[in-house]
Amino acid sequence: MDFELSEFAEMMEKHGADAPLMSVLEEIQARYRYLPRDVMILVSERFGVPLSQVYSVATFYNAFSLERRGRHQICVCLGTACHVRGAHRVLTRLEESLGIGPGETTSDWNYSLDTVYCLGACALGPIVVVDGEYSGQMNARKVDELLSQIEQADMAEA
Repeated sequence: MDFELSEFAEMMEKHGADAPLMSVLEEIQARYRYLPRDVMILVSERFGVPLSQVYSVATFYNAFSLERRGRHQICVCLGTACHVRGAHRVLTRLEESLGIGPGETTSDWNYSLDTVYCLGACALGPIVVVDGEYSGQMNARKVDELLSQIEQADMAEA
């Protein structure tokens, strides 16, 4: 994904001179789906802080990624309650359907797959979160339906 200096300038103008670093990083993450090194250098210069400090913030919070992520973020809960209800079968179905494993992104940059060890909604397990939306009581059939819904929504947007 190409970075445009004009986009960065617009972001900085939008946030103003006293913008919190987190707010700027959140917008960059939303725009590019990761924090490109070139942009982090510009952020460092703009805030007048060492690049290591920007990296420190970026690597502390799970919401930020230093590697390009897919358009759709899929996360499977593998916590105890989800595990005993078949979360590994759900994960296996996603791996088979997407052709990737946890921590990976599809070659077309549409999907990134991750796992987590508790989302705090144990009664709904197994849980899959897609782009921040929770889907509970998942199984292989529901995974197929969920992926189909995502693809249909993407086609409707195009």
